[in-house]
Amino acid sequence: QVQLVESGGGLVQAGGSLKLSCAASGRTFSSSVMGWFRQGPGKEREFVAYISWSGTRTDYADSVKGRFTISRDNAKNTVYLQMNSLKPEDTAVYYCGRRDSSGSYYSTEAYSDWGRGTQVTVSS
Repeated sequence: QVQLVESGGGLVQAGGSLKLSCAASGRTFSSSVMGWFRQGPGKEREFVAYISWSGTRTDYADSVKGRFTISRDNAKNTVYLQMNSLKPEDTAVYYCGRRDSSGSYYSTEAYSDWGRGTQVTVSS
């Protein structure tokens, strides 16, 4: 099991940037696919991005492609989400999760060990 703690959220104007961090404890982090998901007000949790254990493979939701970048530092047991050109529709609680099954990379069902999330609010 891995414990995850997200940080870096806040209030930012549209067009601004934020960098989220997800610090992990546990021995399986460096061998795990990690994902970022978000949950807006009244919405279901949705996929944002994932990164392979080595960092060589990533993918993004269409809504964030070209604006968000996921990365990881296995030496620091941390995964990051750089968010640029933020829009009001990016407002959500952002969560990181560890993929622990063979299910879809894009589904919450394939991930576990969720953190408590970090709030991102983008004002227009």
